[in-house]
Amino acid sequence: MARTESAMIPLGTAAPAFDLADVISGEHRTLEQLRGEHGLLVMFICKHCPFVMHVEKELAAIGKDFAGKGIGIVAISSNDAEAHPEDAPESLKRQAEKLGFDFRYLYDETQEVARAYSATCTPDFFLFDKGLKLVYRGQLDDSRPSNLVPVTGRDLRSAMNLLLENKPVPEQQKPSIGCNIKWKNS
Repeated sequence: MARTESAMIPLGTAAPAFDLADVISGEHRTLEQLRGEHGLLVMFICKHCPFVMHVEKELAAIGKDFAGKGIGIVAISSNDAEAHPEDAPESLKRQAEKLGFDFRYLYDETQEVARAYSATCTPDFFLFDKGLKLVYRGQLDDSRPSNLVPVTGRDLRSAMNLLLENKPVPEQQKPSIGCNIKWKNS
């Protein structure tokens, strides 16, 4: 289990466009279709990573808790499914259905979207405001698979609530830590 930190790209970075297939419906979804009135949360996750498995129930809870509040939420898996079959779209679909994800789950087969976002690990979180400018990139909370800290989603939830309240999100943010994205050999 290699620990990789998120890249912590500059706040204010514009959200890169995407057009990816949803693992449940097979339909393509774009950035513009998924953005909410107040912004968009983009989460890079997968099925097999112990760091994601540790927080996936909280991700489902965030999806339910923020549904209809004006922040679009999307999960994207960019792992090489040939090398990691557990992260193939059919397996991701089972994960989403089992956990009751209340948000779209897209598959980035070419890995171009992960590269455009500078995503480095799973989970990796990017919260954009209504102008699709980055206001938060970092950890879900202080919990990790081995540290016995309860999973609460505190850091990400706080940023999302501040965004909904039209208040500034503090710039002091801790990087997410997870497994590295499983890049294809080029």
